[in-house]
Amino acid sequence: MNPTASHAAGGVLIVGGGLVGASLAIALDAAGVAATLVEAAAPHTDAQPSYDERNLALARATVNGLAAVGVWPHAAAQATPIRHIHVSRAGEFGSARIDAEKHGVDALGWTLPARELGVALLRRLDECTRLTRLAPAKLESLEPLAAGWRARIRTAGGERTVDAALLVGADGTESFVRGQLGIGAEHHDYGQTLFVATVTPERAHAHRAFERFSGHGPVALLPLAEQRCGLVLTVPAEQAGEVAALDDDGFVALAQQRFGWRLGRLSRPGKRHPYAIRRVAAQRLVGPRAVLVGNAAQTVHPIGAQGFNLGLRDALTLAELVAAADDPGAPELLERYAARRTPDREGTMAMSHGLVRLACLEQPLLAPLRSLALLAHDRFAPLQRRLARHGMGFRGEPPRAVLERLP
Repeated sequence: MNPTASHAAGGVLIVGGGLVGASLAIALDAAGVAATLVEAAAPHTDAQPSYDERNLALARATVNGLAAVGVWPHAAAQATPIRHIHVSRAGEFGSARIDAEKHGVDALGWTLPARELGVALLRRLDECTRLTRLAPAKLESLEPLAAGWRARIRTAGGERTVDAALLVGADGTESFVRGQLGIGAEHHDYGQTLFVATVTPERAHAHRAFERFSGHGPVALLPLAEQRCGLVLTVPAEQAGEVAALDDDGFVALAQQRFGWRLGRLSRPGKRHPYAIRRVAAQRLVGPRAVLVGNAAQTVHPIGAQGFNLGLRDALTLAELVAAADDPGAPELLERYAARRTPDREGTMAMSHGLVRLACLEQPLLAPLRSLALLAHDRFAPLQRRLARHGMGFRGEPPRAVLERLP
């Protein structure tokens, strides 16, 4: 089939229909900006790999942003508020506690299964009126134009070409767009594997989230509906096969040993899913009439649950700037985007990487320093307020959409 041109230059082409790419498409549509979304998978939650079994801890700013673009009404009924966060390290004194009421909010964030967020995004995408969706589709090649990019896209109906003034790479950690732009990336393998599952604790979670560190990596419990909890268990990569082969009793016993008994006995584990953990950071966020967002720009350690929260702030900041511009790919717009996102991006990446390096190291001399740091957080109000606001997603110059309910 001969290629057919689909759109004149001037619009936005988003490559990648995962959580961040779909959110950006929705935000642009809500702002009245025409865009084309290229999705590798058909528009069904079972087909989209990012709509998986993870339980996402959505920061307060994230929920504000999802509400502003009309996604949250489709997801709110499935979400569980997080009203208290407890952080500790196995075998050491001291802990840090963050309480929503103390900071004047009804919740610090919400837990939502990634699959339920995927359902909400698909429902909101169906309401978009200025968006063209190509799915399933694959970006085959990119050609630079004087004022944008020409993309050759393989679809079920044949090959299409799309011209756009702005190219957005939202295509994940192994971003094809990033490679085509010649933007390098820094890689760090943490040598860890993350297992996600659900469990039922003996005691009610009472809307509390727990993060517990050890030399084997962090383990977290997130509150879910029906008194279930989302379990996030990190193990050394060399033990991943052994952990995957455990029966349910063995897996729960390992989780219990790593987490402790703060919620009593854990039971009834759901299906578990492993994920290798690594850090990938693009060396630049922008190229000529092109920008990277979400995991294409940075893939961070899941400690602190910052990945999607950070990526959504990418998407909403870009949508805000594009909505106010005549030319979505203008160099000065992209420079402004990079300048606004850099403090949040670097601060979040440094926080997640530093926590892994500091909180999970076994060096005995670090133990009293870690404990004192946790105690200082708990007792020094200005530090707690600053860290709580960062944890809720209010860092740097956030997009306006997340500030509508700023505490």
